[in-house]
Amino acid sequence: MTGFPMDAIPVWVLLLDYVLGVVMWTLIGRSGMNLFLPETSNFFFMRFFVRVTNPLLRLFRPITPEFLIPIFVPLYVAWFFFMIRFYLMPWLLGYSVMGMLSFPLESEIGQGVAHLIGLILN
Repeated sequence: MTGFPMDAIPVWVLLLDYVLGVVMWTLIGRSGMNLFLPETSNFFFMRFFVRVTNPLLRLFRPITPEFLIPIFVPLYVAWFFFMIRFYLMPWLLGYSVMGMLSFPLESEIGQGVAHLIGLILN
């Protein structure tokens, strides 16, 4: 395994990052689905995205600019989760290089995809 050793990262940090990552990607998924489906769609995934993210969008409403097109509001909120994961978490954990701890969720997913592709091609 290359990159930052996962055993050096406390488990609670990984769990927190995974939760924040899932929230961030769910918000991004809602915006992506909203390109093709209305928020009132009966499609299961769209109903899930709307149901799960609506409380977050209400929570962030006081700091969400009024001029944003509704499809961009979940992306705006996802940006906050990105900033927390990329800048705030490493800073709070005492790393001098920003981004050193960032995105272990995506790193593991990427390694899994690379492994699967390697199995298919070999």
